[in-house]
Amino acid sequence: MRAIILAAGVGARLGAHGDRPKCLLEFGGITLLERHLRNLAAAGITDVAVCTGYQHELLEQVVAARTQPRVTTITNPAFREGSVVSLWTMREALRAGDDILLMDADVLYDPDLLRLLATAPVRNRFLCDRDFEPGDEPVKICLDRGRVVEFRKQLAPDLSYDDAGESVGFFSLTAATAAALADITDDYVAADRRNEPYEEAIRDLVLIQDAAFDVIDVTGRPWVEIDFPEDITRANEQILPRIQ
Repeated sequence: MRAIILAAGVGARLGAHGDRPKCLLEFGGITLLERHLRNLAAAGITDVAVCTGYQHELLEQVVAARTQPRVTTITNPAFREGSVVSLWTMREALRAGDDILLMDADVLYDPDLLRLLATAPVRNRFLCDRDFEPGDEPVKICLDRGRVVEFRKQLAPDLSYDDAGESVGFFSLTAATAAALADITDDYVAADRRNEPYEEAIRDLVLIQDAAFDVIDVTGRPWVEIDFPEDITRANEQILPRIQ
């Protein structure tokens, strides 16, 4: 199994904290990127590909001397466009014939979350937290009788579903599903839909191509996505003490 970490974004909503890639923010004296790599190694992942963009030289310096896990970086020069371009930048890794653990870089989390995705045999899996605040910010997983019927931030008012949760931003994909996702990103770029979030490509995979995904309930597990300054406060005060 290979991990792909999407770490190209600017982090403009972090204000004064956005002067470096978000995955270089430190919590407990350890950067998010270093935590990812340690957690991946503990989960048995030995090969990691990181999509860089904003200040990519800093990330390249961090991983240059690393041997375990083995890390390669691939730069998305169009990192100010939608994150689907970052996913498309990783298309060769998606098509390499490996099962994939796809990760956002800006999350502080319980390391057990990765082990839930890396469990053999590898399947297509979402991590779903049912304890979330409604609104347009969370990427929602909506289910009807256990089947995923929507995956995006903004929901249609007439959408019918009986259960919902927030996506953690980590996914496991079989090799065949990962290759199909790469094909979808090709279509987005060819259609000049470069400003879309990468979650839209996964949505197409689930809803249009009808790929089967397991939804793993991680409600109550500590995690936070770092988008705003208040997320940094929550990470330090609420999440970090629970995962140390």
